[in-house]
Amino acid sequence: MKIKKNDLVKMLAGKDSGKTGKVLRVYPAEKKVVVDGLNMLKKHNKPRKEGEKGQRVEIPRKIDISNAMIVCPKCGKPSRIAYKTEGEKKVRVCKKCQAEI
Repeated sequence: MKIKKNDLVKMLAGKDSGKTGKVLRVYPAEKKVVVDGLNMLKKHNKPRKEGEKGQRVEIPRKIDISNAMIVCPKCGKPSRIAYKTEGEKKVRVCKKCQAEI
């Protein structure tokens, strides 16, 4: 997976297309990510105790990895990712400005 936790991504498709957010969780087996503030679902919670009120809670849902593109921290543009080896380390690199991500 080229996108990791805490990366800044831009939505390419769906109701939130064009918006950016931070990746909260990554599901590599499903090829999906959860992005903070995007693809929100309203969930209704019943009151559990007496006197407590029911409420609507917004929860971010999973989106497909193909609908999210990483935003380069240096140039600030959404771009694809390349890999470069420096010694024994494998480093992610922005394809537009060649900066390390």
